Amino acid sequence: MDETTHVLIVEDEPDLAGLYASWLAGRHTVETAHSGEEAIEAIDDEIDVVLLDRMMPELSGDDVLEVIRERGLDCRVAMVTAVEPDFDIVGMGFDDYLVKPVSEEELHAIIDGLVLRSTYDDQLQEFFSLASKKALLEEGKSDVELRASREYARLEDRLAVVRTAVEGTVEELLEQGVCDRLCRDVTRETIERE
Repeated sequence: MDETTHVLIVEDEPDLAGLYASWLAGRHTVETAHSGEEAIEAIDDEIDVVLLDRMMPELSGDDVLEVIRERGLDCRVAMVTAVEPDFDIVGMGFDDYLVKPVSEEELHAIIDGLVLRSTYDDQLQEFFSLASKKALLEEGKSDVELRASREYARLEDRLAVVRTAVEGTVEELLEQGVCDRLCRDVTRETIERE
C-alpha cells in the first residue's frame, strides 16, 4: 500500500487494545478508543478502517456501528469480537467479522483486504463513469469528430488505465481468497435453490 491506512481500534480492554495497536503501528496510523463513547468522538473522515468490539459496557459496538453508518462515514468496519456470529448480523452494516482470539496476521490480513476492497469500489466507480461518458460521446458524435477530439483521446487513455487497475485489483482479491469465499457462497446458494 502506498498510503498509510488510518485504523481506529475500539476495544474496552486496554491491554488488548494496546496489543492490537503494537501489532499494527509499524504499517498503519493507529488510534485506540476504550469505549463506544470514545469511538464516536474519535471517528471522522480521516479513519479508513475501524476494528470494532461488539461487547462493550454502556454503548455497544453494534450501537457505534449504527452511528458510523448514520453519519455516512466512508470507512470500512470489521467487527473483532468474542461474540460468535448469529442471525442478528444479517442487518448489520459491517464489512467483515473476526472472532477472538485473533492473531497479528489476521488483523493485518483483514485491514489489507478491506483497503483493497475499498480501492476496488473506487476504481469501479471511476471505470463506469468514464465508460458512460465514452458511450454518450460515441452515440452523439461522428467517428471523425471523435478522432479529432483531444478530450476523447484522453478519456480513452484514462479508461484503459483504469481498466488495467481494476483487473489488477481483481487479481489481488483472487490471490487473497476474498473472491473465492464469495464465489463459494454464491455457488452454494445457487445449488441450494435448484
